[in-house]
Amino acid sequence: MFSNLDIIKGLLTGLSITLQVLVYSSIFALVVSFLFGFLSLAKWPLIRLISSLYIEVFRGTSLLVQLFWFYFGLPILGIKLPAMFVGVLALGLGYGAYGAVVVKSALSAVPKGQTEAAISLNMTPYRRMRSVILPQAFLIMLPTFSNLVIELLKGTSLVSLVTLSDLTFQAMTMRASTMESTKIFTYLLIIYFLIAYPITIGFRRLEKRLSIGRGN
Repeated sequence: MFSNLDIIKGLLTGLSITLQVLVYSSIFALVVSFLFGFLSLAKWPLIRLISSLYIEVFRGTSLLVQLFWFYFGLPILGIKLPAMFVGVLALGLGYGAYGAVVVKSALSAVPKGQTEAAISLNMTPYRRMRSVILPQAFLIMLPTFSNLVIELLKGTSLVSLVTLSDLTFQAMTMRASTMESTKIFTYLLIIYFLIAYPITIGFRRLEKRLSIGRGN
């Protein structure tokens, strides 16, 4: 029978994989969110159509199926990707689709008067976006982005199904050999919470800091 310390040590061997997937996929999802969020507001119908197709496909299909398609489906087409790359790709594209909707909605929520005022000051489109629209929109995005990162953290458990030895993979391995299900999954829940809570606090502090002087 494994002791509590043995279980914790066993789980922590997968912590680095979970954190790597979380960090890499969060960065990728953020880039994808802004890219397709901006494309969704483009003047050209074809670009808006491409963005909408990406968003609807990845929001309307299972993340698990997407993960399996990248890992098991692409090799049939002659494209074999490392498990870590597949995990980051699937999570980044999946949650990036949700993030793109957040970006689009936040940009659209900035009052039109702000843009008109910037135009009256002869600001270029780039400067209007960087100095006037985006700072206000980013503050609107933060609460939802916080939730998306937490959801992404929970989604990292799926990479255990494509052979990555993350926290969940280690938990399932120990469970199979010890049958200490209650202890193992209790500690697993605690570890995930200990990762998620600082993320939540960090976003709250960032939101509070950016809200200073904005009347929020």
